Amino acid sequence: MSYDHATVPENGERVRYDETTEELTIPDNPIVPLLYGDGIGVDVAPAAKQVLQAAAEATGRHVEWMRVSAGERAREEYGENLPEETVEAIRDFRVALKGPLTTPVGAGFRSLNVALRQKLDLYANVRPTYYLEGVPSPVKAPQEMDMVTFRENTEDVYAGIEWEAGTEDGEQVRTFLEEEMDAEGIHEGPVGIGIKPITEFGTKRLVREAIDYALENDRDSVTLIHKGNIMKYTEGQFRDWGYEVAQEEYGEAVITEDTLWEERDGEQPEDTLVVNDRIADNMLQQLLTRTAEYDVLAMPNLNGDYLSDAAGAQIGGLGIAPGANFGEGRVLAEPVHGSAPKYAGQDKVNPTAMILSGRLLFEYLGWEDAADLIGEAVEQTIASKYVTYDLHRQIEGGEKVSTSEYAERVAETIEDLA
Repeated sequence: MSYDHATVPENGERVRYDETTEELTIPDNPIVPLLYGDGIGVDVAPAAKQVLQAAAEATGRHVEWMRVSAGERAREEYGENLPEETVEAIRDFRVALKGPLTTPVGAGFRSLNVALRQKLDLYANVRPTYYLEGVPSPVKAPQEMDMVTFRENTEDVYAGIEWEAGTEDGEQVRTFLEEEMDAEGIHEGPVGIGIKPITEFGTKRLVREAIDYALENDRDSVTLIHKGNIMKYTEGQFRDWGYEVAQEEYGEAVITEDTLWEERDGEQPEDTLVVNDRIADNMLQQLLTRTAEYDVLAMPNLNGDYLSDAAGAQIGGLGIAPGANFGEGRVLAEPVHGSAPKYAGQDKVNPTAMILSGRLLFEYLGWEDAADLIGEAVEQTIASKYVTYDLHRQIEGGEKVSTSEYAERVAETIEDLA
């Protein structure tokens, strides 16, 4: 594909995916689309780029970055918020890194971030939550947090099937529900209506991804999070379909919590994964009260939004929380935090979440050595109290530095470690 505004690097190579074998071919100089995003994206994206390049080069590789646009910059270049060539670039080159995007009022999308995930069928939003030494936390033992949330990305309420109160379409849906489906519980007067689809297909591919990850990374458990006690035919079905995947596709490698206690008296066999489930509201308090008991979590979209943010709070906040969206042979890494436009261009915000999101991208490429360097360098930098303003105000005796100074120190530490 030719591009009107984006420039394809001359020296890089594509990451390729064999749909038959489901294997990636990773060059040492991959082309990686980079979307700065809106607001503080102009600060954190260059910082992450510098750190990631340092880690790549320290391990004998080089990233060829391809700048693409969405949001404000795209409106200036293309006259639209989400240009098709941006979507196509990420589709073509398969791995990409993006900063936060702001969806403007009246933009035609409920969320630019959600639109990108849906257009590219990036069905698994994955957020590892782990503690970095030296980060201030509101809990007593933040080091107990080491969870990975798998959040379904394409359905649930985020599918965006809604009708506005007072509209003709909304009234038609209401009439159908009340007269044709005998629906009860809709009060008189204006009503907004939304539909929450949860499918067997969407559920099973997400749970499969979570179980595969847990097995590959020697995790002990996968917990299905749902509100199935109330929403029996959506979230309850999510739970049931999740158990079907575990019981029908993985043989003796996976057992359920019931089997663990009824047949094995709570003794988990070595190299065996336990699949269990928890009600969503109960899980929110167990994040705090039984943090160390949980490992990999799989859940529908909205639950995943709440739970991953709550988990992030325990390790110091979203400024250090990474994330990535995965599809078939494709990844779009992005930080969890928003665009914070009031801080844009001030060179002051914390780029750690964007850097660690890039670390997830490197792990996807199989560059474990480079990813380890990034993680260790970030932790050493924070532990030395060389931090941006958000952490500095909570750390006694720290040195407050800019976004770019922080990134420079992390990059230098990578070089020292290598």
